[in-house]
Amino acid sequence: MKAWRIQFLCFLVFGAAVQYVTSVEEELADSIFGNFLDPLNDLFQHKDGINETIAKFSLRKPSYPDDDICYIIPGNPDSLNACSFNSTSKTFLVIHGWTVSGMFESWVSQLVEALYNREQTANVIVVDWLSSAQNHYVIAAQKTKAVGREIARFIDWIEETTHLPLENIHLIGYSLGAHVAGFAGSHATNKVGRITGLDPAGPDFEGEHEHKRLSPDDAYFVDVLHTFTRGSLGLSIGIQQPVGHVDIYPNGGSFQPGCNLRGALEKIANFGLFAITDAVKCEHERSVHLFIDSLLNKQEPAKAYRCGSNDIFNRGMCLSCRKGRCNTVGYDISKVRKARNVQMYTRTRASMPFRVYHYQLKIHFSSKVNRSEMEPSLTVSLYGTKGETENLQLKLKEKIATNKTHSFLLVTEKDIGDLLMLKFKWEETNSWSASSMLKMVSSWWSGDSESSDMEVHKIRIRAGESQQKLVFCVKDPEVHTLTQEITFVRCQDSWKKNPKRVSLEKH
Repeated sequence: MKAWRIQFLCFLVFGAAVQYVTSVEEELADSIFGNFLDPLNDLFQHKDGINETIAKFSLRKPSYPDDDICYIIPGNPDSLNACSFNSTSKTFLVIHGWTVSGMFESWVSQLVEALYNREQTANVIVVDWLSSAQNHYVIAAQKTKAVGREIARFIDWIEETTHLPLENIHLIGYSLGAHVAGFAGSHATNKVGRITGLDPAGPDFEGEHEHKRLSPDDAYFVDVLHTFTRGSLGLSIGIQQPVGHVDIYPNGGSFQPGCNLRGALEKIANFGLFAITDAVKCEHERSVHLFIDSLLNKQEPAKAYRCGSNDIFNRGMCLSCRKGRCNTVGYDISKVRKARNVQMYTRTRASMPFRVYHYQLKIHFSSKVNRSEMEPSLTVSLYGTKGETENLQLKLKEKIATNKTHSFLLVTEKDIGDLLMLKFKWEETNSWSASSMLKMVSSWWSGDSESSDMEVHKIRIRAGESQQKLVFCVKDPEVHTLTQEITFVRCQDSWKKNPKRVSLEKH
């Protein structure tokens, strides 16, 4: 094999190793490759001192959201006039992230178009740092601070030249671009109004000091959408820790509906580590499309709810909006400047519009005898003034225990209006273990099968979007067989009162 071919092969292997280190955060890989990359990192840091990173500022037009036809040149006031810069309107700086192709992703023009759709007189400026962003991830991550400084100088110049109020400047950064926005905000002479971080990059930034990543200090208000944080497989493309005033974690911030994680992993297995960019695109980029959705679907904004953890949220226990405990997802979010690192959660659909409707169901199960913990299949159908949604599964986060109130999160993809009625069904799952058979035979022998009937309380429901709190009573107490659906209708009792019970006959 010729020498140049060997060198080229080594280059490819080395490139894959770098991408692996930065995408799959495993301690062993870090320890093996970390020291190996240090000389190369030093080399590029030294190079930055000679050839500064150059960012270009393209003021795009509403009629041509995907074309760079006019560049604003810092230090050249004539370029502002040539590009029809409006100093009295809002100014958005859209900042892309790491790229393999060296070209803009399709979402850039989609976001530009959506911003103009909402703010017709705005200045939407796309920051082009593709020449640096197309390096290996480690190198591109190092470039973010230099690019941020350049944007900060651009902001200072714009402010000085046009007297644009900085509260009208909104930086929107995706992935590495979110940290670029943070550095820009921190190095600008005066604070900008807002920074939105769209799934800020995790590798090389997770756990770092605030000065080395996006943080709440970088703007008057910093809001963040996390859509691909660390999963069970150890893959952490987006940063997991909260880095803004308000951090929203759609679907727990891990894996998004409609994104095929299994297929992504198979693609990496079949085509190697170079396929990782396409593999994670759906999860990572979902943050951008959630923000675009918030611009286009103003009439149906999604809500997020403050909660201690995703596990607690998935039990439906955080759907209150009292004292600012809920907020709007995306562009119309309410600015919370006093608080920091407020963690909020929401669920979404698989496609736009992403909004769903959240309900908490509180159900108390009781029995005359102490039964062992069970894992039944629970199904609910909801009927409202605008429609219905049927056969929704209540996901068990723990086994059903007798004489205990269990809380569930139920999500519908359409607005069914005010709830009028619900149907509830319990189905036993077959578990033929020796212990369960022994208990069944013991119950039959002692004649206690009737006394072991399960009883269900009235069902309490809190609707997250409307904040209604309702209590549903059994419609026909005579119908209580487990194999049948039991119908509940709205009753007059208070949400907190202890309701009467309806017996569920055990077969």
